[in-house]
Amino acid sequence: MSPPPLASAPIALPGCADAPVLRERGQREVFCGLTGIVWLHRKIQDAFFLVVGSRTCAHLLQSAAGVMIFAEPRFGTAIIEERDLAGMADCNEELDRVVDRLLERRPEIKLLFLVGSCPSEVIKLDLSRAAQRLSVKHAGTTKILNYSGSGIETTFAEGEDACLAALVPDLPATETANLLIVGALPDIVEDQFRRLFTELGIEAVDCLPARRAGEMPAMGPNTRYLLAQPFLGETARALEDRGATRIDALFPFGAEGTTAWLHAAATAFGIDELHFRRTVAAPRERAKRALEPLRERLYGKSVFFLPDSQLEVPLARFLATELGMIPVEVGTPYLHRRHLARELALLPSGTVISEGQDVDRQLDRVRAAKPDLTVCGLGLANPLEGEGLATKWAIELVFSPIHGFEQAGDLAELFARPLRRRDVLRL
Repeated sequence: MSPPPLASAPIALPGCADAPVLRERGQREVFCGLTGIVWLHRKIQDAFFLVVGSRTCAHLLQSAAGVMIFAEPRFGTAIIEERDLAGMADCNEELDRVVDRLLERRPEIKLLFLVGSCPSEVIKLDLSRAAQRLSVKHAGTTKILNYSGSGIETTFAEGEDACLAALVPDLPATETANLLIVGALPDIVEDQFRRLFTELGIEAVDCLPARRAGEMPAMGPNTRYLLAQPFLGETARALEDRGATRIDALFPFGAEGTTAWLHAAATAFGIDELHFRRTVAAPRERAKRALEPLRERLYGKSVFFLPDSQLEVPLARFLATELGMIPVEVGTPYLHRRHLARELALLPSGTVISEGQDVDRQLDRVRAAKPDLTVCGLGLANPLEGEGLATKWAIELVFSPIHGFEQAGDLAELFARPLRRRDVLRL
């Protein structure tokens, strides 16, 4: 069956805005929040991430970030030994020595994050107080902050949320009206958005995080912010505590998602509607053209999202409204209904929405549904492939440039590729 032409606006669907949520509480299969360091240390160019944890955490980072082996990385691990865990040694003294040695060797570090890999009850160390003490000690050269990347307390993408939330209290204050794009985006995507906002006439645009520690944005009661990522709940709360106002919008995935995201900002800043349409017309049309051949392949195919990154709901909306895929179930580690209300309203009625994880029960539903594509973590992909189910690694959707008009075709291709591979293997 051939798909109908690509719609000029999100398809009107009964929606899942008020759909019941299946809450799962059981065994989880997700990376911990430490993984966010892998992209954050590339984004903030003069920051260093020092993980305070065990050798297991060191091995995780070494494996997950092994692609950085040819460049001197800006992350490391302060190992907590067994005697430290037992409270037999003064961890603060050892941490001070590690930090002093690190900053002496790497004076270019302007922002140092102490990242807890375990709750303070486990490592017997209050990293918040340690960061305050060390920040005073190294004042004038390096700012020292802390956040938790513990897999006990956070899921995969929430490490970025905790990191950005830690930055907010120290952002400079301003009364000037400005727009804040919140979420770590690849530089090329950030530059594209900045150009579009400039063309629209919104000049005071800042990004959190900035590319360098000394360029972090100012904010205040006249700041309006757009979330670029759906997993930034704590950061949003911290911004609002300082008086900023969230601009409610779809997330910028696909031609229509990006249009709606930009339009929400344009409306908030009083941009003329005709000027907005003229500004976005060309890049929007390029995005729609890029999606057409992939829509041919994906239309009518079913997709099942297992919970992983919190990107699941907006990505399911993109696949349903712009490519004609059928979401069977959309699972997410945490469902922020206020931030995702517009996304949920565009999901097809009857889509199962689940929050949290119970791996065995969810895998049973995958096997019963036999979707054309299952989006899941690395640990589940290989077993499902062995059972004959096509899978997409969810982690790739976090690492890849997928936001905005120019990346719309690349985003769709990430979902089309596993189906193409399956077809080739069947020949």
